[in-house]
Formats: sequence, structure tokens, C-alpha cells
Amino acid sequence: MQAVDSGIVIIGCGDIGTRLAAYWLGCQTPVWALARTADSAHRLQSLGLRVVRGDLDNPTSLHALASTTLTGKTLYYLAPPPGEGEGDGRMQNFLQSLSHDNQPAQIIYMGTSGVYGDSQGAWVDELSPLHPDTSRACRRLAAEQALREAAQRLGFALTLLRVGGIYGPGRLPEARLRKGLPVLREEECGFSNRIHVEDLLAISVAAARQPTPGCRVFNVSDGQPGTMTGYFLAVAERLGLPPPPQISMDEAREQLSPAMLSYLGESRRMDSRKVWQELGLVPRFPHLAEGLREL
Repeated sequence: MQAVDSGIVIIGCGDIGTRLAAYWLGCQTPVWALARTADSAHRLQSLGLRVVRGDLDNPTSLHALASTTLTGKTLYYLAPPPGEGEGDGRMQNFLQSLSHDNQPAQIIYMGTSGVYGDSQGAWVDELSPLHPDTSRACRRLAAEQALREAAQRLGFALTLLRVGGIYGPGRLPEARLRKGLPVLREEECGFSNRIHVEDLLAISVAAARQPTPGCRVFNVSDGQPGTMTGYFLAVAERLGLPPPPQISMDEAREQLSPAMLSYLGESRRMDSRKVWQELGLVPRFPHLAEGLREL
């Protein structure tokens, strides 16, 4: 029996989680979601989800999740780590709520390609060394490691998705472009990687439908690296907006946010052939131009 037959649990039910929930509900599969606030619980209930109240930052509040029958279910973990610290305390709190008597059949973790760090433009596959350069990516790697240890101890199947930049309807830098904010001069940009939101959902669904014992890792991108500036220019053209001004790296260090600079400081090209081959999928949007054309 496939794990999805018993239901889906989503932790971190934001944009991607809501899209996944809509898909599974459309398949007549029951979906549970963890909600931290009453407003969040009301929103999720209005979408047809079964809500479990709890706060990942407060381990004692996860008793309701621990008492929910997770056995046999597929659990998507989409919640980000805390904004500071060395590890992912939220992940640790969640994992401590599991037990041999109450654990999902499989967990699908949506992480980041940032765990590879700066590869200076080289290609990275799932066996490449992990050298996260930012505290944010270090917390993501800590979450991966905690999940691996728990999967080995408890025996659930684990899928780690290392996801590139997500784009698509509702996930474009339109506000930034309308403000006319600058971008790094393209000739100074390193490589970045993207995945259309619909292809990300297809991978997430296929991973759930095809569970395998142990831990598997997938790079998730369309396999066509570009530059972040090239991405902004393409989006501006598609939306009929003026192209953003381009500035040098020296100027960028003075004008751009630390978060944006951290992305610009890394360059890598993701080899994502494994995920498409092993899950038997073909990307619907294999190139950025096709993804933007469909908007």
C-alpha cells in the first residue's frame, strides 16, 4: 500500500503547502496540517484541511501532533528553520514528537540547494560535498542531518529535496521590479538555478507516490542554470516593465540587502537529471522562457 493511501500531513502550509493540499484533496485524499495560530487554523479549515494546532518553537504545544495517528501517512515538512542560531530547533522539536508507535511512513523535506555553498560555477550533483556558506544554509543542513538520524533510528522513508529558486504565478519579483530596484551587473553574476512551481509540485507528488526505503536525495531544478540578473531581466520583459538598473558589485555591497548579497555570493550549476529519471518525469517547463510564456 502506498503511503498516500492513509493521508497527507503538511507542516509549514504556506504557498507551496497550500498548493500541495489542493492537489491531494482533489484526489480525495485526506490532508492534515499543523497550524500555529487561530487565524491560520481558520484559513486551513476553510480550504478543507484537518487542522492540528501546535507551534514548532514550543515543543510542549506539539502534544496534539504527537497524539495524531501519523502511522502510514506521508508527511511533507516545509517549515523554514528559525532566523538565527546554528541548528534548526524547530526540526528538533518536531522529531522529538515522533516515536516508534507514531511516525509517518515517509517524510518529504523541502530544503535548499544552498547546502552546497559556493561552487564557483561548477556543476553539483547529489554526491557533491556540502559546504554551506551562510548561516541560513547551515541551519538547512542541520535539519537534513537531524532527519537522516531520525529516519535511521525510527525507520521511516526519507526524501530530501534540495530546491533551487522557485518561480511561477504568484512567485515573481514584480514588486521589486516596479520599484526600480537595481540588480548586479550581469557580467559579474554567478550561476543560479530555478524550478517552475508546477514542476516542483509534480516532483513532490511523484516522490510521495513512489516511496523507497532509506534516504534518497534529489536536486530540484529545471537543469538550465542562468544568472539572477538574467532572470530579473526576463521577468521584466514578460511583464512589460522597464529593465532594472544594473550596478557593479562594489555598488551592490552598498545598496543591496545582506540577504540578496548572500545569494549573489554563490555560484553553482545544479545537475538535476537524477530526480527526473528516477521519478519518471519530464519537466513541463524545461526552460525559463517557457515558464514565463505560460504566465
